[in-house]
Amino acid sequence: MSVTRVSSQTSPVVDRVTSLVAPIVTDLGLDLYDIEYTGGIVRIVVDTQPGGPAGVSLENIALITRLVSREFDHSDPVPGRYTLEVTSPGLERTLRLPRHFVREVGKTIAVRLSSALDGQRRIQGDLVSATEDTIVVRLSDNALTEVTIPLSIVERAKTIFQWGPTPKPGSTGGATKSKKSTSRPTNEVSDEDDTDTEMEVDAL
Repeated sequence: MSVTRVSSQTSPVVDRVTSLVAPIVTDLGLDLYDIEYTGGIVRIVVDTQPGGPAGVSLENIALITRLVSREFDHSDPVPGRYTLEVTSPGLERTLRLPRHFVREVGKTIAVRLSSALDGQRRIQGDLVSATEDTIVVRLSDNALTEVTIPLSIVERAKTIFQWGPTPKPGSTGGATKSKKSTSRPTNEVSDEDDTDTEMEVDAL
């Protein structure tokens, strides 16, 4: 299992991709939730604006994929061979950046730490507050203990979806493209609000 450490640092490739993708996503009234570049995969995660209706439509995922692919073909921001993936966060979303925690204040989250805090390496509770450096999680014990956690020791974190009495079946998508050559789109719709389309591209 890969490790997702919380960090506000970026890379030159991510910076270039962000500068190209952000205007496209913003023009569609959506939020650029995250961009990752690891193992030859450029993963773009888009979401609705904070406070807006939940869920990004499959049509918007497909549209963003086409627009981003066209922009990448023109600007070539990623060196070598890569796979482009456009997706939505899903019901339980990864919290990788400080702003992700700020956005999810009030939600239930699960946190795994790289080093023990008060004897614990796994903490679950309600996210009370978040800054660039720390988060405060309220536990579900009788005392409703609040634990302050430095983001520097957060190894992995995600929101925990609380099923209601009559959950609605969800569906969303992701899309993937690879650099300038073969393209093989595949769509997957799941009850976790995710969709993926993948294409492979080779640098000239």
